[in-house]
Amino acid sequence: MAKLIYIADPMCSWCYGFGPELNTLLSGLPDTPLELIVGGLRAYNKEVMDEKLKATLLEHWKKVEQVSGLPFAKDGLSHEGFIYDTEPACRAVVAAGMLAPDTALDVFHAIQHGFYAENLDTTKGEVLADIAAAVFEKADIQIDAAEFLRTWASEEARNATEADFTQTKLWGVSGFPTLVLEKSNELYLVTSGYTKTETLVERLQELIDQPA
Repeated sequence: MAKLIYIADPMCSWCYGFGPELNTLLSGLPDTPLELIVGGLRAYNKEVMDEKLKATLLEHWKKVEQVSGLPFAKDGLSHEGFIYDTEPACRAVVAAGMLAPDTALDVFHAIQHGFYAENLDTTKGEVLADIAAAVFEKADIQIDAAEFLRTWASEEARNATEADFTQTKLWGVSGFPTLVLEKSNELYLVTSGYTKTETLVERLQELIDQPA
């Protein structure tokens, strides 16, 4: 059976912009499973963000806002001493998948909204736990922030997150978002980068119609 593999990072602005396009695509493919792999855009970064990088990123964010129409906080990246390390947020998605697999993509999107639209510091475990707990509560899943935080901080979650980063590198994926179709044990690129739903549908149809 065919499945989609989504390789992305919750603190990647184009992945945030791509969210509605992906959701629309998936709503039309209710029987197609999706595997979410976190890419590690700036994983393990230790450098405090300087004003030059901040200005560059905010310019990128403006482009994403224009193209996608999604909300961006006006005070983005304003946290004192902010270190743009995406590993904690990626690990939160992995932890959600460990605790309640069906919520992983929802947690992914909720982290994006928190970071980009609400200017939350999604490098912090407590912030990520609150975001995940709200998703669980909405889905009527009895997992609170404390339980999530324990899983997020576990060695198992750290190792699983690093395994995703390694897999991403092995596949040669360097840009996010990337969407791949797995069919007959072969991988086919659907898109690398932001793409509108209509184009995704056309590309997927071509790949599905292609003889194995």
